[in-house]
Amino acid sequence: MTLSIVRADYRNPIHAAALIAALDSYAHDPMGGGEGLTESAKANLVDALAQRPHAFSVLAFDGEQAVGLVNCFEGFSTFAVKPLVNVHDVAVVPSHRGRGIAQMMMAEVERIAVERGCCKLTLEVLGANVGAQALYRKIGFGGYALGSATGVAQFWQKKLGH
Repeated sequence: MTLSIVRADYRNPIHAAALIAALDSYAHDPMGGGEGLTESAKANLVDALAQRPHAFSVLAFDGEQAVGLVNCFEGFSTFAVKPLVNVHDVAVVPSHRGRGIAQMMMAEVERIAVERGCCKLTLEVLGANVGAQALYRKIGFGGYALGSATGVAQFWQKKLGH
């Protein structure tokens, strides 16, 4: 395995194709929803990411094959008055899982976040995704709580539009 971890250049056609291939693989997985990306998402995602100055992605390649992806978005902590990075997608293709690729990509995400002056990384993880939870705990993530009286934060959503 000749592994390389790189920050994606959304204007690079090789990186763009790798991002779509890795995310589509993840979307087919039960932890990614069990359905592939729509044709619209495949056609428009990379350009939409490129238009967001606070978005960045990290890719893993085994030789020329895309084998992993992490999509991130910079947010802001009002309490720390500093930027933060939300890790939105972490994906490793099934043939390459269990090789430490996600951990290497997350190390690059952390390096970029530190370079940007961020105060923390955040992410969401499904309750049944015990493998991902184990990785995240191993690299220092944990539930968010202000103190024992307030409890652990929950991730909620409200879908908008159609």
